[in-house]
Order: sequence, then C-alpha cells, then structure tokens
Amino acid sequence: MIYPSGRAVWAAAAGAVPAFLVALALPSFWYLGLLWSCLLLAFLAVDAAAGRGRASLNASIDAPQQVGVGGEFGVQITARHSGPRAVEARVGHDARLAPVSGSGGALQPTAGGGSLNLRFQALRRGVASFDRLWVRWRGPFGLVWNQVVLPVESKVAVLPDVSSARGEAITLLQHAALAEGHAQRRAGQGREFDALKDYQPGMGRRMIDWKRSARHGKLLAREFRIEENNNIVLAIDSGRLMCEPVDGVPKVDRAVTAALLSAFIALKGGDMVSLFGFDARPRVSSGAVRGPANFAMIQKRAAEIDYSSEETNFTLALTTLAARLDHRSLVIIFTDFVDPISAELMLRTVGRLTERHLVLFMLMKDTELEGLADMPPRSGEDVARAVVAGGLLRERQVVIGRLRLLGAHVIEAEHNRLGPALVERYLQFKQEDLL
Repeated sequence: MIYPSGRAVWAAAAGAVPAFLVALALPSFWYLGLLWSCLLLAFLAVDAAAGRGRASLNASIDAPQQVGVGGEFGVQITARHSGPRAVEARVGHDARLAPVSGSGGALQPTAGGGSLNLRFQALRRGVASFDRLWVRWRGPFGLVWNQVVLPVESKVAVLPDVSSARGEAITLLQHAALAEGHAQRRAGQGREFDALKDYQPGMGRRMIDWKRSARHGKLLAREFRIEENNNIVLAIDSGRLMCEPVDGVPKVDRAVTAALLSAFIALKGGDMVSLFGFDARPRVSSGAVRGPANFAMIQKRAAEIDYSSEETNFTLALTTLAARLDHRSLVIIFTDFVDPISAELMLRTVGRLTERHLVLFMLMKDTELEGLADMPPRSGEDVARAVVAGGLLRERQVVIGRLRLLGAHVIEAEHNRLGPALVERYLQFKQEDLL
C-alpha cells in the first residue's frame, strides 16, 4: 500500500498558492501554475518506486506465553530490512489487551534492522492474540509512505491470578492434617488394602478376615488406606447466565479461579485433575494429569474457556463428560440457573450422572436478588420487585432441593468464598472417604 506523507500534503498545499497567483496575474499562461504539481508528482513517483524497491522486510513479534489478569507485560517487535532507514510499526490486538503507552511507534535501529518495545496490560481472562502487524517506511524524499500488513500469530494466555488465594487454600490443607502431603491413613477407612493386624475390641465385624483368621488361629482384621489417585473433574459452564457479572466480575471468571484453587490442592494431594468447559456444546477438555508440575497446564487450558452468549446445553455437555469417565470420579460443576423450567434438562442428566459418580454443584449466591427481596417497601414498585425476587429465590431453592434428592451435593457460597468453600468440601470428602 502506498499513500502520501504529511510532507507531500504540505508541499502540494504550498504549490497551490503560487499557481493561483500565476493564473490571476497571467491568465494566458495559467498552465505555468501546474509545473509545481507536475514536478511534485514526478518526485512522488520516484519516491514510491525507490522506497518500495529497497524494502525487504521480515518482521516478528515476541510476547510472553501467559500473564495474569491485570498484569503488564512487554512485547518486542523486530524487523529485519536492508533498505529503509526509518521504519514504523503498529501491532493489532484484541479487546482483552490494552496498550499502556500506544500500540506502535518508530523502530530503534539495530544491526540489520530495528526493534520496538511496547507495554500492554491484560484486562480480561482468555487467550489474547496479536493478529497483524502494520509496517511502514518513507521513500528517500520522504513524500510517500510504503506500508505492508504482515499477518502474525502470537497468542498470550491471560490467566486468573490465584497467588493471593493460594495461601488460604494451603492453610486449609494444613488444617486437614495430611501426613507428608499425602492422604491421611486411618485404620478401617478407605478402599485400598494396606495390611493385616490383630483384631481389637471396637473394630467392626466387617473388618475381620475370616479365612486368614482361621488359618492363623486368631482374629485378624483388614486395614485399608485412602486412595490417592482419585479422579477430579472440574466442569465449568461458560454459557449466557455464567457470563453475567457479580460485583463487577463475570461469574465464569470467579468459577475458573475457584476451580484452579481446587486443582492446585488436588494435585498437591496426589489426585488426578481434568478440566472441562462447555456452553451450547463442549469447548475445552483436558486430559487427566497428576502432580503439581502440571498445574501450569491446567491454568493454560482454563484460559481457553471463553465467554459465550449461548444457552447452556447440559444434556450434551454432561452426557459427553460421562462417556469420557472410565471410573468413579468427583465431578465438580460450576453453573447457574434461574428457575426449575430452565434447569429441567440439567436435572434429568444429573440423575444419570450421580448413579456412578460423586457430583458436586458449585453455585454463587445471587446477592442482587437477595438485596431486591430484602428492599424496604417504600413504593409499589419496590413491593413488586421484592415479590418477584423472592419468587425467583424460592424457585432456585426448589432446584437445589431436587439436586440433593438426586444424590448431588450442592454448595451455595458468596462469590468471594467460592474457592475456599470448595477446598473445604473437597478435603471433607477425602476425610470421609467419599471419593
């Protein structure tokens, strides 16, 4: 792409005044006023041809692979060229990123090219991208801009910042008294056989190994330990209702933060963790991983859970999830619903899921509805709002009650307590050997 520079515009404007005066003073020689325009056009043509022919650009973008929400990071634009001396560049980005001091500028000369350092701030969670790069340079006379648009593909995973909440989660883990960071061993609990020991008064009769007791001539009891390789599935709904804000932050972002906290604790405890995101159809599915070293991978896959304006299809999502689970798992579902009618399909699918798996629903309290229901009735409109809000809250409790009747566990917590509440319940499940 070629277009005139500011210098060419000013030169053309400067030549218009003499041309007008020549035409006014010497009407029969009016064409002499066009000499400046013709001369300027000739210089423009030479400038365009020389600048375009001397340019052999090869530009690239260097950006970090991941960054936390609200954090700033640097982006380096590097261009290698042999012709133009002064090169300017501008990078295109999506709405998840905001430039701190502009998205472009002049490249500083380096050996064989130039470089430009820019600063950006991550505004929202997700996978941000730099999709194109505009590079331009002027010809030898500075009258023409030569511009090219280079397609680039540089992605930055914008992750929720869980560093501030990790301390609280680790404190909960320490309070659970897990010996040496593994599952606590307790006689008579768990499913994995550990050892035989002499039967003691107070032990249950079902712990007695009758065959070995007959062989040794004394009562022997089986001792079990809690398994450490439990499968934890974090299923996050990113549909329309979950994208509504709570205290200025979308519900899905708060759900992702709570899920990452529980994943951090579960990986520390030796369990296997997988991530599953869905709205109208399944979107994100990570394989089950074990060990704290894989937490970074779970974080990166969580950034791929995008915001959606579609209605959630629970039947398709939960059926797909159930088909991928080979053995009993703890399925933690982060979702939201309004009334029993919209949640009817979800209830039908959950009933089949609880037959084999332990299902836990994580819900955020609707503080807006609760505030409307408790609003002082100063006018008729306030009374109407309170009645409607109270009805919606009662219908919500009906759905929660039906979920519990189906065998699912439900936690309804404040948005800022969602993560710690989930960690507490997860540790409780381990202690009670429900996994």
